[in-house]
Amino acid sequence: MPKTKDRTPKGEGRSSAFQLRIHPDLHEQLRSVTDDDNVTLSCWLKELARRELRRRGIEPKG
Repeated sequence: MPKTKDRTPKGEGRSSAFQLRIHPDLHEQLRSVTDDDNVTLSCWLKELARRELRRRGIEPKG
């Protein structure tokens, strides 16, 4: 079964890319969690960022 991807509307044009370097052990832990949830790591990190913005009283724009 394919992993769930972020289907948030992109607006005008392509979304910008964001590179993130993380320790291989941390990457393995994160991939394990996202594999268990059947979502992509990218989608999981975006949702984490959106939740943090909301926690701070900021409505995410995308």
